[in-house]
Amino acid sequence: MTQIATNDAGGQFPVSQHLLELQAVDVFYGAAQALDHVSLHVDEGEIVCLLGGNASGKSTTMKIILGLLRPRAGTVLLRGKSTARLHTPDIIKQGVASVPEARRVFHEMTVEENLYVGAYLRRGKAAIQQDIQRMYALFPRLAERRRQHAGTLSGGEQQMLAFARALMSNPRLICMDEPTMGLAPIFVERVLDTIAEINRMGVTIFMVEQNAELALSIATRGYVLQSGRLVLEGPAQSLLDNPAIREAYLGQRTTVERE
Repeated sequence: MTQIATNDAGGQFPVSQHLLELQAVDVFYGAAQALDHVSLHVDEGEIVCLLGGNASGKSTTMKIILGLLRPRAGTVLLRGKSTARLHTPDIIKQGVASVPEARRVFHEMTVEENLYVGAYLRRGKAAIQQDIQRMYALFPRLAERRRQHAGTLSGGEQQMLAFARALMSNPRLICMDEPTMGLAPIFVERVLDTIAEINRMGVTIFMVEQNAELALSIATRGYVLQSGRLVLEGPAQSLLDNPAIREAYLGQRTTVERE
């Protein structure tokens, strides 16, 4: 039997068993609708990617999950509980971390200081220090540059620092916004390998990406947004094989033979 819960507006919805779920979410910027009845979910252990072009609503979806925006309608659930009354720090306490677009490390702080910022909601100095050493083992380049200002790192190194900073909160779910954007090609494959490694550590990944082929190469499942509406969803391989995806997002036209 499906359990039923009531949201803050008095509406009823089925209780989610997913780690993260959006149920019929609408978002507006003034009179312009950015998300139109968007429903998606992420389960424990998955890598789920949200694909779409510019102004498709990808970043808006991320902001809704992190509590930076509020939907006009619909519900966001973490482990079956509404986040409507939670602010961003509360959501982080629930086990959600963020790797923002363009990395946004603190340039004037050292690598190690950035890592401590990632643990700002935690208690227990010994455990935090152990996790910093764990980050240095996972990202040896950061260990070499631990006293260096983050702003002096390369783009790829800053992305590794952003990953490590997110992991310092001991998250169950990391939301990544365009993790390969602006990186030199030599770093892109390394970043994808790192995302897969983080996932193997038991962390669930929700990844917003414009580069469909890269995202789907490591994802479990994917969703496609177009002008604020979900137009496709499915297992990663089925999306990679979808002619519409290949033409719209991979730049590969499909041909139809005519008799």
